[in-house]
Amino acid sequence: MKEDKIAVLIDADNVPYANIKEMLDEVTKYGNPTIKRIYADWTKPTVSGWKGVLLENAITPIQQYSYTSGKNSSDSALIIDAMDLLYSNKVNGFCIISSDSDFTRLATRLREAGMLVIGMGERKTPQPFITACDKFVYIEILKSGSNYIRHNKRIKETDQKGDSSASDLNDKSSIIKVIKASIDEISDDDGWAYLGELGNFILKKQTDFDPRNYGYQKLYPLLQSISSLEFEERHAADNKVKSVYVRNES
Repeated sequence: MKEDKIAVLIDADNVPYANIKEMLDEVTKYGNPTIKRIYADWTKPTVSGWKGVLLENAITPIQQYSYTSGKNSSDSALIIDAMDLLYSNKVNGFCIISSDSDFTRLATRLREAGMLVIGMGERKTPQPFITACDKFVYIEILKSGSNYIRHNKRIKETDQKGDSSASDLNDKSSIIKVIKASIDEISDDDGWAYLGELGNFILKKQTDFDPRNYGYQKLYPLLQSISSLEFEERHAADNKVKSVYVRNES
């Protein structure tokens, strides 16, 4: 299977540098980051923190002077480079690392051209940019030593956002509704939905969906934590391959 080549384009003005290694490690889940560029006016002290991590992560800095006060000319440089790379046929996908909605149209255009588009940014990222990507990952869940992973906690529909026992990044009740509706939409006549299809289907509806947002590394543990779901394991004829199916409680 041929691995996708990913161009990683970083907006230095709108993302923190502290977790760049985790960001790049995340990109490798989707392909090989063959091009890594970061855009800023490197004469500004506000981006000085990036300079120490560029060499060790093999990221190429692109200098773009701010010709006009209040205007972010590095955004334009990133967009121009992205379009050049699109027509160069050197990559199969893009990862745009920014929390800026200015890249919404770029992400849309790249997807129209058949490119895989991954977005990464902080939780403050505007929804239009998130929705424009095939997949959007919040930087907060990539932080080393995160205390997001919990075990043996059942999620109830009665859990409320802000409850002391519900300290997840997102409101649980909203994702439970999405999961249950998605199961109904792709299930067979008996209500069973194949786990392997469910995650991709949810992602098409909600591009920032990620089990890590709710404290779980994988989809299956997240689903197991929802008290109103049933599970069934089915084995292939050779009894070696196991498939998991899920349905809503009747």
